[in-house]
Amino acid sequence: MKYLSVIQHTSAEYLGLMEDHLEGRRIRFNYARPFTEKGKPPDINTLGDGLVLLGGGPWGSAGGRDVPSLDDEIALTRAALMVGKPILAFGLGAQILSLAADGEVEATPLEFSAGYARRVGDDALNGYLPERFPNVIYMRDRPVPPDYAKILAEDEDGHPALYQIGDNAFGFAGHPGFKLAMAEDLIMEFEEGPVGDAKKAFANLRAMKTEIEDALVPIMTGLIQMTGWMR
Repeated sequence: MKYLSVIQHTSAEYLGLMEDHLEGRRIRFNYARPFTEKGKPPDINTLGDGLVLLGGGPWGSAGGRDVPSLDDEIALTRAALMVGKPILAFGLGAQILSLAADGEVEATPLEFSAGYARRVGDDALNGYLPERFPNVIYMRDRPVPPDYAKILAEDEDGHPALYQIGDNAFGFAGHPGFKLAMAEDLIMEFEEGPVGDAKKAFANLRAMKTEIEDALVPIMTGLIQMTGWMR
């Protein structure tokens, strides 16, 4: 069985709908929680078959409110890239992947939105990435992938919604398995709330519940193939 190391940055955000897809394929995963008193990121020598970097709620990486474990996670992600470990990164995780791959991060306010992204090329994720799919963002700052990264999808404003580094590392601006309860818990967990119309974002997210579930099926198929986790 394959085994993934998953780094959580808040108690509210986890793999969400992706858990069932991994368990259904007998892919095990374990959460590391650096934000707890005795928690820390995994070591490159005990990483398993892949690294997953989750979002961080109000934590960012552009200097305004950096996640405390940022330097350690950049170093771990860079090491994983060097040895060819598959990487999935969402939100803050996509920022960390960008920095580890010599890209940048743009400072932006904490945002909560539920919109859509569009595929850039037909071959994205082995051809499994839907042409249009939900793009749920709960994130401070924004990843700016390096020039050599392959942009697979863009959001409604033309920013990268999904990018690829090498053969098997993927950064999503949003979380493809995001659940409504995650947003509710993030609002409750932190005093700082997102800018903009949170009520509208919640309404949009509720309305696209089935779309998120349906889009995740081909997305996970493509990711599993590209990462080799079923070999």
